[in-house]
Formats: sequence, C-alpha cells, structure tokens
Amino acid sequence: MNKVFLKSKTLSYARLAGVFILLLLLTACARNPVLLQSTYSDLPPQVELQSVPFYAQTEFQCGPATLAMVLNHQGIEADVDQLIPQVFLPERDGSVQPEMLATVRRYEQLAFPIRGTMDTLLGHLAAGDPVVVMQNLSLPIYPMWHYAVAIGYDIPNETLIMRSGEIERHTLSFSRFDATWARTERWGFVVADPGTLPQGITARNALEAISAYEESHGPVAALSSWQAFNERYPGNALGRFALGNALYADQQPEKAREAFTQATDIDPMMGAAWLNLGLLSLQQERFDAARKALENAASIEGSWQEQARLALESINR
Repeated sequence: MNKVFLKSKTLSYARLAGVFILLLLLTACARNPVLLQSTYSDLPPQVELQSVPFYAQTEFQCGPATLAMVLNHQGIEADVDQLIPQVFLPERDGSVQPEMLATVRRYEQLAFPIRGTMDTLLGHLAAGDPVVVMQNLSLPIYPMWHYAVAIGYDIPNETLIMRSGEIERHTLSFSRFDATWARTERWGFVVADPGTLPQGITARNALEAISAYEESHGPVAALSSWQAFNERYPGNALGRFALGNALYADQQPEKAREAFTQATDIDPMMGAAWLNLGLLSLQQERFDAARKALENAASIEGSWQEQARLALESINR
C-alpha cells in the first residue's frame, strides 16, 4: 500500500525559536478559530494532561524533546539523548517530519497524523491523547519551525496549554496558536499502542499510519491494528484487504479468505483483492472459486492482471 509522505519541502524540518516576542507581534491581530457547536457541547470545558512529562528543549532539539515526552507518556523508555541521533539532522538544524514519525515506529508505537482543525486537536486532548504539533513562529518567507506537545485547553478562556521550549506549562490563546499552526498546514500527530485506534483519526490517516507500521515491523505485528481499524471502519475495502494479508501472514487462511471476500463485496473493482482471493482459493484446491476470482482480477486493469492470467493458465493446464 502506498504511503503518502508529508507536505512540501518548506516544512521538512523544525527547530526551536528563541524569540517569542516576534510571535506576539505576528499574531496580535489573529482571529480566534471558529469551533463547532459540538465541541462546546460534547467536550469538557477544561482538560489538562498533567501526567505528560516535561523535557526542556534546548536549541535545535525540540523534535527529540517532544518525542521523549509523548513516548514516555506511553510508558516507553526513551530519553532525549537517545533520540537526538535518530531525529536531529545537523545540516538542517532540526528534525524532519518523516523521521519524527519513523522514530515513533522504531519504538513499536504507531504515529497517527491528525486532521488539522482546532476541533480535532481539542478532541484528542479530551480523549487523553497529547498531540505533537508543529508551528512556524515567524513569517512564511522566513520560517522558524518549532515542535511542541499540546497537553490541554480551556475553552471558556480560549487557551491552549503546551509543553513548549523551556516552559513546562506554556499557555497560548487559540488565535495565536492557530496562526502559527496554520503556517505548517496544521501538522500534528498522536501516538498509540498497536491494536488501538485513537478517537478522531480519519480512515485515510489511519491507513497511512498502520501501513507505515507494517512496513517497519511486518504484517503479523500490524494484525491487531488492522483488526482495530476494521472494527472502526467496517465498510472500508482497503482495510479489509490489508486485514486479509495480515491474517494470511499469521497463518489464518480461512479468516484471510473471508476478509478478501468482504473486500471484493465492498469494492468489486478491487483487482488486488480478487487476485489474492483467487490465489488463496487455488492453494486450498477450491478450483471453481479460484477460477472465478482470478477471472475477475484479470478483467480489471492494473498491475495484478498478468499474475491473474498466469494463474488461470495453470488451472486450465
């Protein structure tokens, strides 16, 4: 499954900005983001995740420090010094976004990109998930990239609470935060254990996160996450297809066959699912079922056609 990499080259790294006065000047006229009515009615008015640890972010090391905070919150032993060589790129004076996510996966955790809205950010915090956010504390033409960890909010006072820079409890108005967050296309992510799917994660972002984890650790390690995905999104054909692959790798061919069948029921034009269903049926000597599935795969344009045709020829022989 193809993985969509993140954003433009201008967002490729982040570093600690030392001058917050510039932030105040740039955002003095910023407007508060308009929140959904459901945010006011469904979320608690104040939340603060005080259990999130704090590591002061020295110059150019805000990426490793934010990762240490969220990983430690997950119960993972990782300190800033261990994370610096994994994330920090001296030639870029900071940490690139793909390496931030990849480092989370190295510690056998999943990194889920979030939908870039204030409502979603507040929802994650209300659910107990600290959020790594990326800000640009300067002008777009002269960026000052910075990572921080959002740990809470106060809706009546329109204030966000963060672990940021050398400040353990940094408060910022919604308007000032959103102005700096918007300059990074509102990039952020949450960390979760395998087999869990945080609330508020879109199907697309979940597919991306679990697929990336599977690339690092293999389909068996990703099985519980695909199961959680399919519980949340039962009508997603890609999720059923990925679940079938993981079940097959886990030596559960009957359940894999069921998942591939469900994928083709949801999306009859998914040639890859027809191919895998046909090949699995062929292994099980279900020749009629194999022929039907492979004929469907061969009739749908895509990279799977040639393999489906070869498998059909083997049946005919």
